[in-house]
Amino acid sequence: MAVPNAASHLDFVVDPEHPDAEPFYAPSKRNYPQAVKGFYRSIKWAALVATLATYYLLPFVRWNRGPGAPGQAVLLDLADRRFYFFFVEIWPQEAYYVAGLLVLAALVLFMMNALAGRVWCGYLCPQTVWTDLFFAVERRFEGDLHARRAREAKGWTFDRAWRLVAKHATWVLIAWWTGGAWVLYFSDAPTLVRALATLQAPAIAYVWIGILTFTTYALAGHMREQVCVYMCPWPRIQAALTDEWALNVTYRTDRGEPRLSLKKSHAARSRGEPAGDCVDCRQCVAVCPTGVDIRDGLQLGCIQCGLCIDACDAVMSKVGRPARLIAYDTDMNVARRAEGKPALRRLVRPRTILYAVAIAAVGSLMLWRLTTRPGGALAIAHDRNPLSVTLADGSIQNGYSALVINRDAAPRTFDLSASGVPGAKLVVEGAPSDGTRVRIQVPGDDTREVRVLLRAAAPSGAATSVPVTFTVVNETSGETATATDRFETPAAN
Repeated sequence: MAVPNAASHLDFVVDPEHPDAEPFYAPSKRNYPQAVKGFYRSIKWAALVATLATYYLLPFVRWNRGPGAPGQAVLLDLADRRFYFFFVEIWPQEAYYVAGLLVLAALVLFMMNALAGRVWCGYLCPQTVWTDLFFAVERRFEGDLHARRAREAKGWTFDRAWRLVAKHATWVLIAWWTGGAWVLYFSDAPTLVRALATLQAPAIAYVWIGILTFTTYALAGHMREQVCVYMCPWPRIQAALTDEWALNVTYRTDRGEPRLSLKKSHAARSRGEPAGDCVDCRQCVAVCPTGVDIRDGLQLGCIQCGLCIDACDAVMSKVGRPARLIAYDTDMNVARRAEGKPALRRLVRPRTILYAVAIAAVGSLMLWRLTTRPGGALAIAHDRNPLSVTLADGSIQNGYSALVINRDAAPRTFDLSASGVPGAKLVVEGAPSDGTRVRIQVPGDDTREVRVLLRAAAPSGAATSVPVTFTVVNETSGETATATDRFETPAAN
């Protein structure tokens, strides 16, 4: 099926045996986006520098966590199963924080879409950022739009060849460092850099650098707008999340039409005939990174980057017409101007209020949970086979695996107890017990797994299982952590 409102520079492929069938794929034509200067181009440069500097340099930022702890500010330590983010340390048992961050990121993306359409795509998406960088490299070696076309028209020359080699070599270098920076988030960055340079790093590091080098080079250097039009699901999703009040890059047809050349528009105005401000210079198309013509309306290929606004403003300045013939505008204002009504702005509306409340709620909940979490934690897993056994004295025994977590930097002693089963006796293999409480020592910033046996008389009545609550108390701070499970009888096996 054809993509509706696809980019105007694409020619659709049609089945030769069924020429009347609807086309289903648009192969890419070479796109030469022209350089442009202006307000939105400056914003894109600032976003590019900020995001790439953060990505490439963040692994080298240090953070003091005390003796024996990793000194990297942001580190996904797979060996020790930890995620460090400055002062935050996330354990595997706290994967709900990761889920919360994903929910929060989705809500922020929804909010951005409600306010300004695909502003994420235009300024912050990794595909956009790296493609922008690759475009800059391409212009540096091959020149702008007209220079590149002129060189290609001459065929293969030494001048064109060395420029192409230099461009692709620079692209590969950027792609290689992109992959190299990624693996630095999984190990101490300075140490891994030395190991990579001396060919002593783990093989998996070189594999991932190779994979990310290839994907960055292919996606940002060659596939470019095809990623946005065909591979990315967000253009399809955001259409269901937006409304008529969201700002989008819009060609103001009430001002621009009928579009005429500059000479014809002057002649038409001198005769008192209608003439739009658009002089059909096609500069908006020339600077578009995906090659769409914004004058055809909002399209799937438009990433809302605003470069066409800068190009059009420059032309309007030269021809003496007001700026913002192309501008961030809303569907509602397009309709209002057609009816002769003034434009309105409604950034605060039920949709944005709902998103803001949800963002605040999720963010506050995560922050509260993070700042109030205890220094210790407990995880319980019941033995599966068998669930319980009957001892010689007729009592019932259940076995559990207890994981005691110590988040403090110093070693801590925890008191483990169980409640909910009358007369139960608690036994931990390898630890002293008085039958109701066991003391367990756990090294600093570490865990200790112990096998727990709970013995009690068979529950009265017809009950085959009863709930049991395990509790650990940090002897130093007095903080407690609990975990619940079941105490089963042989009838439940």
